Amino acid sequence: MVKSEEVLRPVKDIGGGANLPHRKNTAEKESVMMPPPETVVIPMQQHIGAPCTPCVKKGDTVYVGTKIGDSDKFVSAPIHSSVSGTVSGLGSLLLPSGQTTETVIIQSDGQMTPDPDLKPPVVETLEDLVKAARDSGLVGLGGAGFPSHVKLNVNPDNPPDTLIINGAECEPYITSDYRECVENTDNILEGVYLLKKLIGFKQVIIAVENNKPKAIQALNKLVENVIGQDVGVDVSDDEKTHALYKVATDERDADNSVRLMRLKSRYPQGAEKVLIYTATGRKLPLGKLPSDVGCMVMNVTSVSFLNKYIKTGMPLVSKTVTVDGGAVMNAQNVIVPIGTSISDVIEFCGGYKSPARKILYGGPMMGNAVVDVNMPILKQNNAILVLDRKQAEKRVESPCIRCGRCAKACPMRLQPLEIESALRIGNLEAVKAHYADYCIECGSCSYVCPSKRHLTQVMRMAKAELRNKK
Repeated sequence: MVKSEEVLRPVKDIGGGANLPHRKNTAEKESVMMPPPETVVIPMQQHIGAPCTPCVKKGDTVYVGTKIGDSDKFVSAPIHSSVSGTVSGLGSLLLPSGQTTETVIIQSDGQMTPDPDLKPPVVETLEDLVKAARDSGLVGLGGAGFPSHVKLNVNPDNPPDTLIINGAECEPYITSDYRECVENTDNILEGVYLLKKLIGFKQVIIAVENNKPKAIQALNKLVENVIGQDVGVDVSDDEKTHALYKVATDERDADNSVRLMRLKSRYPQGAEKVLIYTATGRKLPLGKLPSDVGCMVMNVTSVSFLNKYIKTGMPLVSKTVTVDGGAVMNAQNVIVPIGTSISDVIEFCGGYKSPARKILYGGPMMGNAVVDVNMPILKQNNAILVLDRKQAEKRVESPCIRCGRCAKACPMRLQPLEIESALRIGNLEAVKAHYADYCIECGSCSYVCPSKRHLTQVMRMAKAELRNKK
């Protein structure tokens, strides 16, 4: 529980980024459970790494939590049925990433019967924790989809010294992590203390943007005049907007090293490289992992889910997604069985109030456009944005005026203009020399460009060309 006795100065401010409109329309709407759809289509590729192979066949009876796909590869995560019913077939699906994956199609019986073989795991050691994370099917729920058991499988003799819990959620519209902070605070804190105990972190930083005062208050259970009376108020003073609050000493945090950081509300505060630098002042070199600089970053909902799994034994079978945008009737946060089609989710939210011109998995800055409303909800989805004509209006490019705003906005200190020029003439050596690989594809350069140039897509192409050259 968070203590208000001491306010610490921020470590670093990486600079760059963009001031985006928040549009958190669903922030104060409690998450609602969606009833099971008639059919779910569950892809075998919902994570970074090796795809799973179906371990069920047509006609098999499955329950909520029954394992339906797995792989013997280390960088992978098992996949479980999100409904009870009958496997009606196996299929294939083209994902927005361009990958084709196998699918398991399940006809729901509407009962949502849990698998009778499920039971809470015994977690007493680091090995137990890693096994539980894998068995649960947990992947990074902030959007990356990296298998969590791989991240947790640290060297016990030389573990990372800092755990950073990412609750920034800095893209417009998305509020699913915010609702997790408000609705499942105890699971988050219990998960934090468990990770600290079993991995041996010397410090834990729970990072939340200052435009989420109720999340800060929920995590700070002993809020008492923190920085006067301005808890959660968006003020400009860095000493107030970047604040580390000490956590009250209890049996789970005897060294009083768990802290809550209130981040300045600026996109992309939640990006991994940015968050590490902001919280610790450590720079993550190109090609390195957070563990190489002594850090582990976990999404706040991932930590909450892991703790719930350890208590209940129910694997990852549902996902809270923010459904918003000008074309959907009722914007809200919905707890959706994984594999539910986008069309079923939109129907649950009242359908369309105007024609949808674009639908995104995720937010407007880093989300992927989907071309088929029958696409399923995946583990790493945190939002479905249903955009109307005005919101989806295409940006018409004009010639670059060389104003330098793209470089100023880049949190990685890159020069998108120079990379674009080098790529246009096929000079990959110059593309590499300008560190295009270091781009995190946050979209800040495109957002601030007065000529509306598609710089993020250019950076993505540049990185692809460098990969193809290797």
